[in-house]
Amino acid sequence: MSVTRSEKQFSLAGYQRSYLKKLAHHLKPVVMIGHGGLSPEVLSALGEALDHHELVKIRFQDNKEERRELLELAAKNSGAEIVALLGNVGILFRSNYEKEDRIHLPKRKA
Repeated sequence: MSVTRSEKQFSLAGYQRSYLKKLAHHLKPVVMIGHGGLSPEVLSALGEALDHHELVKIRFQDNKEERRELLELAAKNSGAEIVALLGNVGILFRSNYEKEDRIHLPKRKA
């Protein structure tokens, strides 16, 4: 079930991005974006993957020049935050507040 997250959306701090990149290191890409770009089917699959996993890798198979723009568009349309774009792989994060075992981001230490 998708919940509107516009009121809950925030910007990740550098140390939080670093933490999420470490968590994503061993993940395999679950969404592939090819020459068709961001079709409604791809966005639907991305939304479901974010609901289930919270942290998702996306592999870009084509669109070398447009990877950044496609990742930004995917993040905007899914309500996710961009963690990183490393080569042909993008990492997105969207916290699922309904999940019991959700990813808890580190807080800045005082």
